[in-house]
Amino acid sequence: MDVVTRFAPSPTGYLHIGGARTALFNWLYARRHGGKFHLRIEDTDRQRSTQDAVDKIFDGLRWLGLEWDGEPVFQFARAKHHAEIAHQLLESGLAYRCYCSPDELTAIREEQKAKGQPTRYPGIWRDRDPSDAPPGIQPVIRLKAPQTGETVVPDLVQGEVRVANEQLDDMVLLRADGTPTYMLSVVVDDHDMGITHVIRGDDHLTNTFRQYQLYKACGWHIPHFGHIPLIHGPDGAKLSKRHGALGAEAYRDMGFLPEAMRNYLLRLGWSHGDDEIISTEQAVAWFNLDAIGRSPARFDLARLTTLNGHYLRQADDARLVELLVPLLAERLGRLVTESQQLRLKAGISGLKERAKTLTELADLALFYAKERPLPVDEKAARLLDEGGRALLEKLKPLIEGVAIWNRHNLEELARAYAEAQGQKLGSIAQPLRAALSGSTVSPPIFDVMEILGRDETMGRLVDALLSRQDA
Repeated sequence: MDVVTRFAPSPTGYLHIGGARTALFNWLYARRHGGKFHLRIEDTDRQRSTQDAVDKIFDGLRWLGLEWDGEPVFQFARAKHHAEIAHQLLESGLAYRCYCSPDELTAIREEQKAKGQPTRYPGIWRDRDPSDAPPGIQPVIRLKAPQTGETVVPDLVQGEVRVANEQLDDMVLLRADGTPTYMLSVVVDDHDMGITHVIRGDDHLTNTFRQYQLYKACGWHIPHFGHIPLIHGPDGAKLSKRHGALGAEAYRDMGFLPEAMRNYLLRLGWSHGDDEIISTEQAVAWFNLDAIGRSPARFDLARLTTLNGHYLRQADDARLVELLVPLLAERLGRLVTESQQLRLKAGISGLKERAKTLTELADLALFYAKERPLPVDEKAARLLDEGGRALLEKLKPLIEGVAIWNRHNLEELARAYAEAQGQKLGSIAQPLRAALSGSTVSPPIFDVMEILGRDETMGRLVDALLSRQDA
């Protein structure tokens, strides 16, 4: 059997973490089996569905590297066909028209609540003659569901789950205005798209029982279902924005790499022994539904950040520079020049070891792209004022006289000067760092000097000598 999975988000908001993980699991399962992964936009809620949300879903999936096969399917565009299926069931006696008014249904529910009973439609019009219909009531079409026995779902994650059919009422297929319900549309679309495996959150399990009944009524092949536990916050409570339940684009803007996010989402509820660092290639080779746990996974932003740091250190330098340039341009309010980009390429390996996100990396790299005179932070300015500037005044002509400009020669010069003065190398390096980076934190300062080059280094030293904290 050729495997066909799908991700079917509703475009009423961003691509949240839970949805991104569901998409990843479906994508991995399809790729693992050489199958197809489809995208369906369930936009039947016309009031809440927006094009902006659709765009964010597309962008989020593409950023995560979860490319879908074929063109996206838009559910609302298929509404006419969904309605046709409901009428076919009606004609075959497997569905019926219900003429209960909204007020009547409300009264029934209130009475059931008062008696402590489950709120279910009692099948008033199931076998009633439509000629008894009251005037002025537009009927809905309901599925004539089985009333005895059980509906049993052999779930690929949860194991066999079952429900007594008497607990499920006759669900609405078509509303009074003729529009199809979500339950009908999903089943028809999954059938028409040839979906073989439905992998989704376990909050859909109740829907699955009803959809099973609809598949049987239509005489269609029923796909395999796998319901994955939801994601909770670190405190065990339902995941919310305070835990980090943001859109995929928010994590991109926070400086996370897509490969780190894929690895992290993969490990939210799925495991492969003790492996924590799992490449996408390994994930495709290893992924199966048997290894998904049945307990809710816990989202931990700190753990994601640490994992991202690993992928940042492993990332290709040229790719990191490409990702950093727009971040630096945003901070600087201007384009990053070609010469500044060359500095970044030369210095990125010394920076990425110190960062866990692209935003942190951009902050660390900013001094390479700043124009003279270089802004100096408070700690660096204090260091320069407290004797650092005087030391640089003496060191400047010596640095200027270095014949071959490289980190080795620059460090040897500074070391010899420090020894001659009875000082440690750090006492020389710190004022240099303050003058050349504008901070008291940077990569090894002699590496920085080589990357900046002679002209830029000497220019920044002159600027530091001319500046004063109170200027």
